[in-house]
Amino acid sequence: MAEMKKMKTALISVFHKDGLDELLKKLNAEGVRFLSTGGTQKFIEEQGYECQKVEEVTTYPSILGGRVKTLHPKVFGGILGRRDNEGDQEQMKQYDIPEIDLVIVDLYPFEQTVASGASEQDIIEKIDIGGISLIRAAAKNFKDVVIVPSKAEYGVLLDILDKQGAETTLEQRRMFATKAFGVSSHYDTAIHSWFEK
Repeated sequence: MAEMKKMKTALISVFHKDGLDELLKKLNAEGVRFLSTGGTQKFIEEQGYECQKVEEVTTYPSILGGRVKTLHPKVFGGILGRRDNEGDQEQMKQYDIPEIDLVIVDLYPFEQTVASGASEQDIIEKIDIGGISLIRAAAKNFKDVVIVPSKAEYGVLLDILDKQGAETTLEQRRMFATKAFGVSSHYDTAIHSWFEK
């Protein structure tokens, strides 16, 4: 079936690591490569898996105190590149952009930070930029990419991996994209409400 897509490379950038170990184990068993940054990359390696640093792909370090890690054309090109578009494919080759077909994100806990009575500065630092951008990019390109937008969806992906290995149907990718836009919409609404106050 042409709409079945294999997950080969996963970009993982999560705030909460709980539940991730089980997913990593399954993805690794299916031969999926890992790509990550900072604390998530360290966590993946501590579980005993190889993990390429995003910095190795972008040739840029994490900058501005961690505010800019994944925001780079090689990362977003790898997610947004259309696999059935000749022009996209040529440019991906030309600029050495790797295909990323699974994106796993768990956003900075903005609402919990607000609820904790944190300072305005701390709250502002918990406005996720890279993570929300990854979610939107992967969801936009659901035809080719699987987006797991929060740890609440780890179980859904695990279930798919158990039943059909590292392959997803177009319908499943669309379902994840729908959840992803729900996550980003809720997140932005919470930020908007805080600013309005």
